[in-house]
Amino acid sequence: MRIPAFIGALLLAACASKPAPPAWQPNAKDALDGFTDDYLRGNTAAANAEYARARRETTSTGRADLVAQVELVRCGVLAAALEFDDCPGFSALAPDATAQQRAYAAYLAGRWEGLDLGALPEQHRAVVGSGSIAGVVDPLSKLVAAGALFKAGRITPGDIEMAAETASSQGWRRPLLMWLGVAQKRAEAGGDGAAVERIKRRIALASGQK
Repeated sequence: MRIPAFIGALLLAACASKPAPPAWQPNAKDALDGFTDDYLRGNTAAANAEYARARRETTSTGRADLVAQVELVRCGVLAAALEFDDCPGFSALAPDATAQQRAYAAYLAGRWEGLDLGALPEQHRAVVGSGSIAGVVDPLSKLVAAGALFKAGRITPGDIEMAAETASSQGWRRPLLMWLGVAQKRAEAGGDGAAVERIKRRIALASGQK
């Protein structure tokens, strides 16, 4: 699993040039990749360790924008699994973050009123405009977009199903269980007993229950 190009751009900006980039750049990217993969698979302790390593690597530069990128990776991955904590690490850095970073943070938090769409990556700009994740190709970006729609109170039944199937196809246990939980609540509210039981069986299977 690799972090989206938008999130990793600043971290890897110098990697294509000669001489070889300073060690913190590939170290930070490797740590963020590890965090993303471990978190989505449900390996919390390993994910926390990788996140801490990525933050150490970037704080060594003294650049708030680079550390802010790490925090946005964390917040985006959490949003993909419907876990929201108001992104406190980014909030502390927001005054020195870029306009694009602040727009992305607002997008993740569901604060879409007055959002500068031009500052968002194109695929997420389209999500705000259409209210759907259907046009997002990258699996992680699709789940991040679904989380942002959920936070903004604009998620549709079709996108809930799409988010669950995206997580399933990637083997990402944590977001799969969260999105199946949302689907179960919808089925319960609609009085669809057969769907509820079917989703419960799937949750049990994904949870490793016998």
